[in-house]
Amino acid sequence: MLDLKAPPAAFVLAQARVPACLVPAVAGPADGEGLMALDIALEGARIARIAPAGTLMDAGPRRDLEGGLVLPGLVDIHTHLDKGFIWKRAPNPDGTFEGALRAVNADRAANWSEEDISRRFDFALRCAYAHGTVAIRTHLDSDGPRAATAWKVFAQMREAWRGRVELQGVGLTAIDSVRDPAAFAGLIDLLRAHGGLLGSYTYVTPHLEGGLARLFEAAERFGLGLDLHVDERDREGRGLDLLARMALERSFEGPILVGHCCALAVKDADEIDRTLDRVAQAGIRVVSLPMCNLYLQDRQPGRTPRWRGVTLLQEMKARGIPVMVASDNARDPFYAYGDLDLVEVYREAARIAHLDHPHGAWPASIARTPATHMGVAAGTLAEGAAADLSLFPARSLNEWLSRPAMDRIVLRGGRAIDTTPPDYAELDDLMERPA
Repeated sequence: MLDLKAPPAAFVLAQARVPACLVPAVAGPADGEGLMALDIALEGARIARIAPAGTLMDAGPRRDLEGGLVLPGLVDIHTHLDKGFIWKRAPNPDGTFEGALRAVNADRAANWSEEDISRRFDFALRCAYAHGTVAIRTHLDSDGPRAATAWKVFAQMREAWRGRVELQGVGLTAIDSVRDPAAFAGLIDLLRAHGGLLGSYTYVTPHLEGGLARLFEAAERFGLGLDLHVDERDREGRGLDLLARMALERSFEGPILVGHCCALAVKDADEIDRTLDRVAQAGIRVVSLPMCNLYLQDRQPGRTPRWRGVTLLQEMKARGIPVMVASDNARDPFYAYGDLDLVEVYREAARIAHLDHPHGAWPASIARTPATHMGVAAGTLAEGAAADLSLFPARSLNEWLSRPAMDRIVLRGGRAIDTTPPDYAELDDLMERPA
């Protein structure tokens, strides 16, 4: 069998199955799950040709995948790499949102040195890289004196990982914090220096409208994109509707991505329709973080949760709103688990939000759709694109979603990489520090 760790200069991945939504330039029949049977010819570090299975007989040696699934490089559009992997020293005492806030705030104050953030950040990127991710957007806590340190580490990591994992950063601040002119000006300076996006998290507050107005004003003045946490923790939250109305009133032309939007799921039908119509008209994109929100929401001692953490992805997609799913937190007080593995994220999202029967174009939610919003060349299989691929023995989406995908082969530039994630023990010396 052809060795993918040291392949020839040109070869063919034969008899692959690929979601049709991720092969936009190739026409052909798809099966009931939306998969196409293809041959994929690689030359050097690029995809040279894509054609129906069994037709690329003259493009070099063949590796017969026997109908195995192939995906392009994956794109994780909402993460928190500055706070990841602190669980051992800063566990959430009760699994609640409030418990997470307290634990993270204490750990930040005690431990977030440049070395600490840098080592955990790099650990997270190695996890993502091993799992087949090629681009990540991370939110960085940007309130208080640690903000400059976090952005310094981000800049270092972006350069060190360039060509392997493309990084974008979002300056995350509380919506009430933008009322402080000096602090907000400092945040804007950081974003402009590092090419970051303007972010915030909204909650029920009398200052929500004024805070959003300041965000829009700054985004318009400095040409910044917006990436906001919206209506995550408050059932009565209506930040999404307010944001959409303000974007329309201002004729805002910059990109807007909103994460979470959990409160929408408990609104009445009329309010849902009004809100989603405005979101679609305003051109807002949405990312759901189902694993983190399932972990946090509606936790009460001795009581099974009723409110679960998924926004209305089906209804949004039906209106043409671009929708995505992403990792969010990993092994920190906001989510005790996770490994920056988008295959796990998609598998759980498909089960939680019923992204099946039919599967349709839902695989684009971890690939083509976030890549398009981020403006990175990833997420699709196309001739001339980088040969950054993940190969799975699963012959259908059903098989792929039924078992943890630990036996994947990840190609970067057409060569198989080591897919062993880093050992948790690497961070043991950091975890011994008190929170």
